[in-house]
Amino acid sequence: MSELVRFSIAMPADLLMQFDNLVARRGLAKNRSEVIRDLVRESLVSEEWDDPDAEIVGTLSLVYSHHAHDLQSKLDHIQHSHHDRIISSMHVHLDAHNCLEVIVMRGQSKLIRTLAESILGVKGVKHGNLTATTTGKYL
Repeated sequence: MSELVRFSIAMPADLLMQFDNLVARRGLAKNRSEVIRDLVRESLVSEEWDDPDAEIVGTLSLVYSHHAHDLQSKLDHIQHSHHDRIISSMHVHLDAHNCLEVIVMRGQSKLIRTLAESILGVKGVKHGNLTATTTGKYL
């Protein structure tokens, strides 16, 4: 870790009160400085993720009915076609009808986003979400 540098921040009292509530919700091990560092890192990672050429790691979570015709075969085909970008996947039976799949992917932001959109666009996928982080310097 690099040397810590102190600096001052001025903000309206009501905003500070809301921020202190956020700090309190983050737990006993967090203080204002740590939460500000977290927020800055989060912002920098988000900005890096917006770069289409940035290397990212993403988790795609999707829910679908296992009764949907040929859906699992289509999902498997897409994943096998992109085996170089898919690190791992996990399949969970939520109930008698629904499944959750979590797919871990790695690659250029634009390619991972396109891959996630192609999987989420398969007929029968009820909903899903791509969550990404970078493999870059802010972690």
